[in-house]
Amino acid sequence: MNTLAIIGAQWGDEGKGKITDLLGQHADYVVRFQGGNNAGHTIIVGDKKIVLHQIPSGILHEKCISVIAHGVVFEPEAFMAELTMVKENITVTPDRLRISLNATVITTYHKILDANREGQSKVKIGTTGKGIGPAYEDKIARRAIKIKDLFDKDILETKLTHALEEKAYLFEHVYNAEYPSAKDEAARLYEYGQILKEYVCDTFSLIDRATQDGKKVLFEGAQGILLDIDYGSYPYVTSSSTGAAGIYTGAGVTSGVVNEKLGIVKAYITRVGEGPMPTEIAEEIGDRIQKIGHEFGATTGRRRRCGWLDLPILKYAVKASSITSLALTKVDVLSGLEELKVCYAYEIDGKEYDCAYPGLDLSKATPLYKSIPPFTEDFKKDGEYATELNDYIKLIEDAVDIPVGILAYGPERSQIHFRKNYFQ
Repeated sequence: MNTLAIIGAQWGDEGKGKITDLLGQHADYVVRFQGGNNAGHTIIVGDKKIVLHQIPSGILHEKCISVIAHGVVFEPEAFMAELTMVKENITVTPDRLRISLNATVITTYHKILDANREGQSKVKIGTTGKGIGPAYEDKIARRAIKIKDLFDKDILETKLTHALEEKAYLFEHVYNAEYPSAKDEAARLYEYGQILKEYVCDTFSLIDRATQDGKKVLFEGAQGILLDIDYGSYPYVTSSSTGAAGIYTGAGVTSGVVNEKLGIVKAYITRVGEGPMPTEIAEEIGDRIQKIGHEFGATTGRRRRCGWLDLPILKYAVKASSITSLALTKVDVLSGLEELKVCYAYEIDGKEYDCAYPGLDLSKATPLYKSIPPFTEDFKKDGEYATELNDYIKLIEDAVDIPVGILAYGPERSQIHFRKNYFQ
């Protein structure tokens, strides 16, 4: 197995960063294929906490090349701040970090538009306000600024002028918001372009050569399938393809290239922002899980809503991305609780459903629970677990018909147990 995809199998925040970090030790390339700096991957290395937003998690491994592919929307200012932080912990050279010349640039206009829409709208989506959605809008409308445009100030100013035509009316007449001129924004972005130039290349051909040469390539997703623009709980979603489909459009590989799709799933479920969440726990135990699990967004700091494990959602995620195995994370958070439940199906309008297909209205779903024996486990015997925990794992495997290949029971690299060999 030479190619592996890391995919969030819930509403994001499943712990993808540390899994990618650990598997990145064995990879030649780690490729980020979608999203922007609205994602936050937290990695604990010894006594250091490193939060990555745009730079792939493989950057922490000396022999690994990290690639930001063309499906990502790229914020130059935030990237430079992140790169500075990373360089305080590890040596980073242009040979180890590559950025697609065709990635879409997030401009100041995108961030202003995003913040004002969310702030003034009666319907809250739960956006991070980073400009992600508006940047993808411009990409689809064929007026986006690409990384390669940052190297020519005249081209940059011309394209920004065109992109600003509609936005200027909104800023002035709808949102009453101040904004920089196209000339000033071009000067700002051009300056970043001169710094970024040495990191930029044609990542399509880079990845193509790597896969043809049999290199070990890890594709790193952000967010989760339930936030996918097509497969998620629309409209409470992000603006990119977070599942397996995003690899093919955002990194430029064909379907046969990715050998294994590893779905990351918490032992319970969380969600940041708005939208239906059938298994959300209103009782005190939900607050306990939130506190024990330190459930706050790595990017926004927002409190995550917590719920019991939702098997209908997990079944759907497995189908939507053809996931071949699972990594079950934050299992330690459930250890020692006096009760433990799993949602095995929903009841909607008098009918029972065991898979959260997108045709279902999750706001009408009543979760049907199975109470199972809680477990107490200190995880000191690696790979040997309490009978109740083994039963919990088997219940999940039987429900989705794929194995749990990884068990994570803490934030450290040492607190991850591999039940299956990857990149071997």
